[in-house]
Amino acid sequence: MKTYRYPKETEWEELLRRPTKDATELNDVVASVLSDIRERGDEAVREYELKFDKAHLTDLAVSEAEMQEAESLVSNELKQALQLAHQNIHTFHAAQRFETKKCQVTEGVTCWQQAIPIERVGLYIPGGTAPLFSTVLMLATPAKIAGCSEIVLCTPPNREGKVNPAILVAARIAGVNRIFKIGGVQAIGSMAYGTESVPKVYKIFGPGNQFVMCAKQQVSLHDVAIDMPAGPSEVEVLADDSARADFVAADLLSQAEHGVDSQVLLVTTSEGLLAKVEAEVERQLALLPRNEIARQALEHSKMILVRNDDEMMRLTNQYAPEHLIIETRNYMELAARVVNAGSVFLGHLTPESAGDYASGTNHTLPTNGYAVAYNGVNLDSYQRKVTFQELTEEGLRQIGHAVELMAENEQLDAHKRAMALRLESL
Repeated sequence: MKTYRYPKETEWEELLRRPTKDATELNDVVASVLSDIRERGDEAVREYELKFDKAHLTDLAVSEAEMQEAESLVSNELKQALQLAHQNIHTFHAAQRFETKKCQVTEGVTCWQQAIPIERVGLYIPGGTAPLFSTVLMLATPAKIAGCSEIVLCTPPNREGKVNPAILVAARIAGVNRIFKIGGVQAIGSMAYGTESVPKVYKIFGPGNQFVMCAKQQVSLHDVAIDMPAGPSEVEVLADDSARADFVAADLLSQAEHGVDSQVLLVTTSEGLLAKVEAEVERQLALLPRNEIARQALEHSKMILVRNDDEMMRLTNQYAPEHLIIETRNYMELAARVVNAGSVFLGHLTPESAGDYASGTNHTLPTNGYAVAYNGVNLDSYQRKVTFQELTEEGLRQIGHAVELMAENEQLDAHKRAMALRLESL
């Protein structure tokens, strides 16, 4: 990790830049695969599964026999952990239920909103170097609470055509309706357009590599909604001289091991902490099975020494991290000054991994600075707010003339007539 001491504010923009890649060629490849899926459906999907996942599939859907087999392969201990996490995720998201309130805006005019679930949603669960069964719980649990009538899940199979059993067990716990053995761009295309096997969904959720992210963005232009723009995962740790270097190093590495394009940031007011964290990162890195992935991520990661809390928070809100861990004495005071972040972890005893798995908050979060305008997945992500209004005779009298006048001045005569006829009927 590179160290920067007291950078000037004019240098922050460059300092906080994420690693970027030229996506021109990527866009062309993804567009070609998506077009093929749209035209040839299942046949194209099976060909791409053989090409990219090395799996020869006759049936794209996961069978009930495969679900039962998965149950036998997952330990009771892991099942209990999944149940615990699911319960906490359910409790947190159920507390977000929208309450409809009717509002009489003026006498005789009543308006209200109602939360209506998206009928059919698609979930993408990566299965590559780290099969993310925790993401199944994060995405399917709020979908079920919201009342989505069909929850479709796509995840890549291994070379034998099998899906990671923990993904299947998590899917059953969370209430997924249909599961398909499809990965990558072909999964996104299948859910966006529909094939002979896979139903077309109305919104797609879930993380993935650069190809999956590119595919989601392309299909969102015309065919289907997506949860949010996303890029490589990231964490920022805020620390002062009360922070434990081993805790901080572990937090940085827990994010660095996600992928070679992940980014981690330490922002601190303590000069003495820098060397301690650097030593701890090296010590712990050597112990990680995924140390090569983490090491590459650390090459574009940074430690930044700032003068005071004010600088620390201004820099943080400019960076807008996906995950923000505040390991300082006054963490609640600093938390009150957070404006841009996906999810915030408070105090020395709250690692980001708690939110990744079992604290109950959602770990599907905006990356790449999108936290300035986007929030993470929540119950609202699976619902639409439909507005209703009702006018009585008194309501017509209260607002009718204003509606006529405004429509007339916008030169929309049919709008005016729709109100005028009703006023004349009184």
